[in-house]
Amino acid sequence: MAKNLVDVEIITPDRVFYTGEATMIEFNTTEGEIGVYPNHIALTTVIAPGIVTISTEEEQVKAAVHAGFAEILPDKVTLLAEIAEWPDEIDVKRAQAAEERARERLEKKDANLDVMRAEIALKKALVRQNLKV
Repeated sequence: MAKNLVDVEIITPDRVFYTGEATMIEFNTTEGEIGVYPNHIALTTVIAPGIVTISTEEEQVKAAVHAGFAEILPDKVTLLAEIAEWPDEIDVKRAQAAEERARERLEKKDANLDVMRAEIALKKALVRQNLKV
């Protein structure tokens, strides 16, 4: 009997971050959270900053993924991510400082502030901190 698995590949500009088989993969999109099992309908979507959870037959691994695109096919899920980080690659103090800076920028409400960019920076900092918990 064939195993009911989906191939998963997470690629960033710097490296092939993850390659393996999964029973399920969960991640955030701009439309909300999605869970993908083998034989999912074909879909292309935009990744939002968040935690990706890869469930295999043996374990569940988590990583931070910050924006990009996902291609979902019945037998393969490919995430093309701007940044992907394992928990041990995250500097919590740096993430906390980034959160503080982003919150300060948003509170000042400067006319020249790129609000969307500040909000994304805040979200990335929070995702990094949540992954380390």
